[in-house]
Amino acid sequence: MEPPADSPPPDSSPHFGKASKRLAQLAMVICENRVELLLVEVLEERERMLRAFWLSLGTAVLALLAGVALTMAFVVACWEWSPLGALVILAAVYGGGAGLLYRQLSRLRRDWETLPETISELRKDREWLEKSLN
Repeated sequence: MEPPADSPPPDSSPHFGKASKRLAQLAMVICENRVELLLVEVLEERERMLRAFWLSLGTAVLALLAGVALTMAFVVACWEWSPLGALVILAAVYGGGAGLLYRQLSRLRRDWETLPETISELRKDREWLEKSLN
């Protein structure tokens, strides 16, 4: 008895099974690699954030101490000239410094990229999969 004319040849099914199994294995390997990359990047990001926090905290404490000492020295030096003028000058300098730091912080937040390598690799995987399926 012959197979119907519209059915696929009997030997094409094993090739499809092998190909789909191989594609599934490849997809699992790619997913595993991407998860490992994600974990490495998360750990790197955590270390970078912790280091940035401690550096920022140390910088802030030392800058505050230096600012207090400089403020006292400036006020003592200018006390006879004009105590109010000395305080206004200091307020202007501190306000300008705060504005500059705020601008840098805003730029940092705007340009921040979270997990850029993982996202790049996932985009490459998607492009490869789209090309492979077409």
